[in-house]
Amino acid sequence: MAVISTTPDPSARTLTLVAELAAPPARVWQLWSDPRQLERWWGPPTWPATFVEHDLVAGGGSRYRMTGPDGEQAHGWWSVLAVDEPRSLELEDGFADEAGQPVPDLPTTRMRVRLEEAGAGSTRMTLVSEFATVEQMEQLTQMGMVEGLTLAMGQMDELLAA
Repeated sequence: MAVISTTPDPSARTLTLVAELAAPPARVWQLWSDPRQLERWWGPPTWPATFVEHDLVAGGGSRYRMTGPDGEQAHGWWSVLAVDEPRSLELEDGFADEAGQPVPDLPTTRMRVRLEEAGAGSTRMTLVSEFATVEQMEQLTQMGMVEGLTLAMGQMDELLAA
C-alpha cells in the first residue's frame, strides 16, 4: 500500500503525498539513490524513466527522460539541494528539453522527501512539493502531476518486495 494520502494546500502552495512502505528507511533510500532502481518507479507505469545522469549529493543533479507508450518523450532534471541519507533529501525539480536543459516556460517545484521509521521494518515516506505560485500549482495539477506521482509511487511496493 504505497500512497495513503494526497493533500493539496493552495494557501501554502504545497502538495503533500504520504506513503507507507514495507521496508526500513535504508532500503527505501536505495529506491532514490540507485538510478537503476529509480528508473523502475519514477514515472507512471506507462511512462518509464531513464536516468542519464544521477548524482544524489548536495550540489549534484539528475537528468532523465520518460518515454510514453507511443514513443513520446518528456525530459526532466533535478538539482540536489540537500541530502541526509537515509532520512531526507531536497531537490529542485523541473522540465527539460531534449538536451537536458531546463525549460524556462514551465514551472519548477521544490521537492522535500522525508523517510521515517514507522514500526517494525516499515517506512513512512512524505513527499512535499512546493510551488512558486498557486497558478503554477494549478498548472502542474492540470498536467496530471498528482495522478502521475501517485501511480509512480504505487510501484515502490513491488520493488521493495523483490
